[in-house]
Amino acid sequence: MAEHGDKAEPQFEVRLAQSAQDVRAAQRLRYAVFVEELGSTGAMVDHDARLERDRFDDHSDHLLLLDHTRTAGPVVGVYRLMQSHHAKAAGQFYSADEYDLAPLVASGRILLELGRSCLLPEYRGGAAMYHLWNGLADYVAEHGVEVLFGVASFHGTDVQALAHPMSLLHHRHLAPEGLRVRSKVFQPMDLVHEADLDRRAAMLQVPALIKAYLRLGGVVGEGAFIDHDFNTTDICLVMDTAKMNAKSRSIYRGRGV
Repeated sequence: MAEHGDKAEPQFEVRLAQSAQDVRAAQRLRYAVFVEELGSTGAMVDHDARLERDRFDDHSDHLLLLDHTRTAGPVVGVYRLMQSHHAKAAGQFYSADEYDLAPLVASGRILLELGRSCLLPEYRGGAAMYHLWNGLADYVAEHGVEVLFGVASFHGTDVQALAHPMSLLHHRHLAPEGLRVRSKVFQPMDLVHEADLDRRAAMLQVPALIKAYLRLGGVVGEGAFIDHDFNTTDICLVMDTAKMNAKSRSIYRGRGV
C-alpha cells in the first residue's frame, strides 16, 4: 500500500542534498530500488547499511524529492547531477566507463550528466516525476546547461528480448553526429530492420523514463552497453536543451501535464 494512499495528498519538496545525512537518504532510496528491486550490485554497495553508493557520489549534486507526509522517511525520489567541474574532480563522468563522450566534450557546450534517477514504486506514473523535473529544470536554468546526457536502462541483459525496442530507438531516435556518443563495448542496437518493426509494440517495451526523455526531444547514442553488475542493458540519452520544441519545453517545466 502506498504510504500516502489513505492520507492527505503528498506534500512535495524538491531541493539539493545539504548534508551527509541527505546523501545517505538518497543512497538508501537507491538501494531499495536498484539493489532490492532490480537486483543490481557494485563494489561500494553497503548491504549492512542498505546503501547503494559509488565513488562519484562525493563529486556530485544530489537532487531530492521529498514527501513530508511519508512517515517512513521523506525522500521518495532522487537524481544525481554531475557538471563538468564535478567530473574533473572525479576524474571522469560516470558514463565515460560505458560511452565515448568525446563528441559532447568537444562541443564546448555546458554539460550536465543525469544519473541514478529513481522513485519509490508508489510514486511512479504520477505527479512526483514532474515535481522532480521542475527542480531539475530550475537547476538547468541556474547553471546555463546546454546539453543533458546520461545512461538509461532496460532491465535485464537478454539482448534478443530487447531487439525490437532497441532497434526502434536506433532507427527513429539516433543522435545527430555532433552529439552521437558511442558505446565502448559495442552492442549493436539495429537488430531488426525498420520495415519489420511493429512500432507500437516496440514502444510498449521502452521504459517509461526513456519514453519521457524522448518526448522532451531526447536522442540516443550509437550502440548499447550491457551492464552485468546492474543487470541492465544501457543506452545513452542526450538532450540538446536549445532544440527542445515548445511542447517539450512545456512538459519539461511541468506545465500542460
